[in-house]
Amino acid sequence: MKRFFGGWLLVLVLLAGCGRTSGLDLQQMAQADAAIEAAIDSGQIPGAVLAVVRGGRTVYLKAYGNRQVVPDTIPMTTDAIFDLASVSKCVGTTTAILQLLEKHRIHLDDKVSQYIPGFAPWVDPETGEAVDIRIGDLLTHSAGLPPEIHVASYLERYGPHSPDDLIRHIAVELPRRFRPGADGYLYSCLNFITLQHILETVTGERLCDYVQREVFDRLGMKHSCYSPAATRSDLMPKVVPTTLQADGLPLRGEVHDPTARLVNDGNSGNAGVFAPAEDLARFAKALLGGGAFRGKRILGETTVERLATFRAPNGRSLGWDAESTSSGLKGEGFNPTTVLCHTGYTGTSMVLDFETGTAVILLTNRVHPYDKGGISQLRRTVSNIVASSLK
Repeated sequence: MKRFFGGWLLVLVLLAGCGRTSGLDLQQMAQADAAIEAAIDSGQIPGAVLAVVRGGRTVYLKAYGNRQVVPDTIPMTTDAIFDLASVSKCVGTTTAILQLLEKHRIHLDDKVSQYIPGFAPWVDPETGEAVDIRIGDLLTHSAGLPPEIHVASYLERYGPHSPDDLIRHIAVELPRRFRPGADGYLYSCLNFITLQHILETVTGERLCDYVQREVFDRLGMKHSCYSPAATRSDLMPKVVPTTLQADGLPLRGEVHDPTARLVNDGNSGNAGVFAPAEDLARFAKALLGGGAFRGKRILGETTVERLATFRAPNGRSLGWDAESTSSGLKGEGFNPTTVLCHTGYTGTSMVLDFETGTAVILLTNRVHPYDKGGISQLRRTVSNIVASSLK
C-alpha cells in the first residue's frame, strides 16, 4: 500500500473539496485503480497518472507505480511530465489550426499547394485526373499521405535537423495512396507535419512558439512545453523518461518520435508536447467549457461545438478521433456521438465527452524502458469504468 498512499491522499483531498458534487462513485473508481495496478504488476507499464474532469473540476487525480525503473527506480507522482507523443496533434497542432480557421486566415477547403508551392495532388491512375489535397483532408486523415517516413533512409539522404527538406520530401516525393477526401482512412503523422508548415507559413513563427503563447500560456499550463531538455531545464526533474538509448540511459526531455526528434528537432506537428495531467485537465476544461477556462479563451464556442459534433465519413473529427476504427479507447460507456479521443504512442491518451462534461486523461510511460508495453485494453477498461462511475 505504501506506493499508492500519496495518490490516495490527493484523491481524498480533491473529493473533500468537491463534497457531494464530485460526480463520481468511488467504489466504481476503485476498479480503475485495480486495472492500472494490474497493468503495472504484469509489466505492461511502469506507472501511470489518471485524472478525471467532471463539470469543470478535476474530481480524480492519482499516481500509480513508478516514473522510471532504469537506471534507478523513482516513484510516480501526480505532477510527472509526460511525452504526449501523438496527443500533441490535438493539444498543440489542431488547436492552433482551429484558431487560424476562426480568424479566417485559412479555410478547410484551401488547397495545401496554396501554402506549400508544388505540393503534389493525387493523380487518378486510370484517367489522369488530378485531385488536390486540402487542409480538411489533413485534419481528418483522409489525405492519402503515407503514415510516416523511413527515418534511417531519410537521414542517410538528407541528414538530421532538416525540416525544410522534410516538407519538400512530403510535398513532391512521397506517394498519395488514395483519392483525398474519400471515405478512406490512413492515419499519418505527415498530415500534421504538413499542417505545421501551413501554420508556420501563415503566422511567420514556429509551431512550438505559437502554441506556447496561444494555448499553454493562455490557459496557465505552466508545466507544458515542447522539448523541455532544450527549453525548460526547470521542468526536467519531473519529466518521465522513455526508451533506453545506445548509452544505456533512457531518453528524457527529448521527444520520443524519431521524425520529430531527429528531423524536426523537437518542433513538430505530429509530436513533441510534454505536459502533466493537471495541465491537460486545464485544457480539457477549456474545451468542455466551450473553449475557455477561468476567463481565458482559446477557441470560440461555435468552433468547439463544430469540433465536438463533426464526423468525417471515416469517423474522424477535426484533428481528433471520434468513431474511426482506431477509437476503441473511448470504450462503450459514453455516447459515441459526443466523444472525442486520441492516443499517443508513448502511452498517453485523452477522452472528452461533451454530453456529460467528462474528461478521462490516462498518462502512462509504456515505452519505458524497452518499448514493449501494450495498453489498448487498459485504456478502454478505464474509460468504461469512469463512464459507469458518473453520478
